[in-house]
Amino acid sequence: MISDRVKSNLKRTFGESLLPKLGLVLLVVILVMAAFAPVLATHDPTRTGYFHENGGPYPPPGFDYTTTVAADGEIGEVQITSTSEHLLGTNTVGQDVYSRFLYGARVSLLVSLFGVTLASLIGVPFGLIAGYYGGRIDDGLMRLADVMLAFPALVLALALIGVFGSQPIRVPDPIVAAGLAPGMPPSIPIPGSVTIVVALVTWVWFARVARGEALSIRNEAYIKAAKSFGTADWRILLKHVLPNSLTPIIVLATIQMAIIILIEASLAYLGFSGTTLSWGYEIETGQDVLRTRPWVAMVPGIGIVLVVVSVNLLGDWFRDALDPNIEGSERGA
Repeated sequence: MISDRVKSNLKRTFGESLLPKLGLVLLVVILVMAAFAPVLATHDPTRTGYFHENGGPYPPPGFDYTTTVAADGEIGEVQITSTSEHLLGTNTVGQDVYSRFLYGARVSLLVSLFGVTLASLIGVPFGLIAGYYGGRIDDGLMRLADVMLAFPALVLALALIGVFGSQPIRVPDPIVAAGLAPGMPPSIPIPGSVTIVVALVTWVWFARVARGEALSIRNEAYIKAAKSFGTADWRILLKHVLPNSLTPIIVLATIQMAIIILIEASLAYLGFSGTTLSWGYEIETGQDVLRTRPWVAMVPGIGIVLVVVSVNLLGDWFRDALDPNIEGSERGA
């Protein structure tokens, strides 16, 4: 349960600063766009061939450009103008950038949500057991964690992708299945291997935080009292140690969500995501035309920045509000 102090601090810190409000608004907007992507999208994000009549990809408003074409044996320049049918233009193969932006948000958020959940399910019990029992158990488990930390995250992720492959899991899209978005892809491609990989890369941080909390809690009077009554260790861990360790774990989860989004985008950029409906993949396709058609890479890049900034702003808010060393009445003193 959330204590009155925590509730008070959450309200106080949210009201004192504009930053958590900005982060919440940004994240809610992105979540809505991702959740209702089939309804909000104007075109099938996988369909190609949306080109200007003069042959080039459509630009967004304000990015009209000229290109060289050959007609009737002569080479000349033609003007490529924007259109209201493609709000953010089209990419190098004629796919609608706006629609792909919405679907890319889906992939990034789903991977980050499932990845953080899986990483915490692995790391938190690992760390609690190590910290609670201590001794050789702690030494053995944490040396394994240290080995995992010895590898750079992206290098380890690439190695694990080589083991698990990169085939996505296709889940039926409920919005399309309900007939609310005809003509849109019938399934959601979730990079299952990438989700497992990012969890295996980031679980160590949950383990280290959980271990630190367990080390400080295991000698508390209420833990000793529970042991004196013959309470089983697993019950003590679930009823006493875990609930009192949740504050830093929640803060860490917000930070790890942002990190996982960046790792997923990096893997997609390198071609290991398993789906082309990813912001990282869009950046990769747009890098070769960055000078002439910058919107192809700029739009997904802005999306990554906005979602990472919004998650970090909310993480900072949680950190300040859930700090156990700050009483709500004393904040700002």
